[in-house]
Amino acid sequence: MENSNLKIRRATLADTDRLMEIFEVARNFMKVTGNPNQWINGYPERKLVEDGICSGHCYVMEQENRHTVVATFCYIKEPDPNYTVIEGGEWLNDEPYAVIHRLASDGTCHGVFDACLAWSEARCSNLRVDTHTDNRVMQQLLMKVGFQRCGIIYVANGTPRIAFQRVVDSHLGGDFP
Repeated sequence: MENSNLKIRRATLADTDRLMEIFEVARNFMKVTGNPNQWINGYPERKLVEDGICSGHCYVMEQENRHTVVATFCYIKEPDPNYTVIEGGEWLNDEPYAVIHRLASDGTCHGVFDACLAWSEARCSNLRVDTHTDNRVMQQLLMKVGFQRCGIIYVANGTPRIAFQRVVDSHLGGDFP
């Protein structure tokens, strides 16, 4: 899959060091954009990243002309246990869905969010995402492309996250503003 010269492939364990560098850049970006509390204490830790790679859920984006990994995300097409209970709202539907987690970029390439979304929607038309209350950048991106705020979920450590969902209607061709 290519988008803005980005190629998406499954991550391998050989990518782990680069992914840890990208997560460090992303943590710093979050801090300077008013989100100092989402990825704290070294999250995502190396073991979690390696587990995602081994389970086949972790993907990388390479800038094709440089063959350099510039971004990563997890795409999981199975129910997320953290999404079982939602407060202050409800999911748009109870159909099978995929989840995008831990989208991060090294900041050197434009189009990472759009490439991730296009790639994910080519595999599942029912997507769910969650993000920290302070992550205004991600919230704005999600709302801009038609994700709807559904309520609040709680991640494994008990902290709340804003939950979003987007369903692409195949009759509409998936076009959103």
